[in-house]
Amino acid sequence: MMTRATPVIGLTGGIATGKSTIAAYLEQAYHWPLLDADVLAREAVRPGTGVLERIVERYGEGILHPEGHLNRAELGERIFGNSQTAQQERRWLEEQIHPWIRERFLEAIAHAAPWPPLLLVVPLLFEAQMTDLVSEIWVVYCTPEQQKARLRQRDGYDDAQVRSRLEAQMPLSDKCERATLVLDNSGPATGWQQQIKQWLQQVKRVEQ
Repeated sequence: MMTRATPVIGLTGGIATGKSTIAAYLEQAYHWPLLDADVLAREAVRPGTGVLERIVERYGEGILHPEGHLNRAELGERIFGNSQTAQQERRWLEEQIHPWIRERFLEAIAHAAPWPPLLLVVPLLFEAQMTDLVSEIWVVYCTPEQQKARLRQRDGYDDAQVRSRLEAQMPLSDKCERATLVLDNSGPATGWQQQIKQWLQQVKRVEQ
């Protein structure tokens, strides 16, 4: 992790643990500047980008909607639909997108003000080897049962799809072990909100 005057917080966790909810809270309640890797990933594959061109070269024109935008559901099926090739295809796709995202992060870090902290929301912070960009790692936690239930409700996944998505990521327990702060999202929001307040109070004491 990098050491710099501006705190750069990498917010991560497992799929469907509640990262977006906490990121939105930090942005709205504390006005922290925020970059979301998922948003940047969508920008990386917009029509006309080199990333999208390489994806079409690999999977064919059928990977696109009629208007030329990437069909993300079809891409997900191509990657996760075949368990034998899923890991290889996912790794190839990440090799196209992650360097593009990393460059956007580096630009934001270079222009960040001393305060408030810069928040990088990166679901694959560990997997993409981007921990060197941040000064703190905040992992959002919920129980495995909650993850599975949220995936079924939010995305309409069946059991096989839920399992493949969870297996594609580093175990959440491993991420928690490497965290600076574990935000517990298994219960009421007041719990992790209080954790954030305590962190801010500690930072202020250190600065005094």
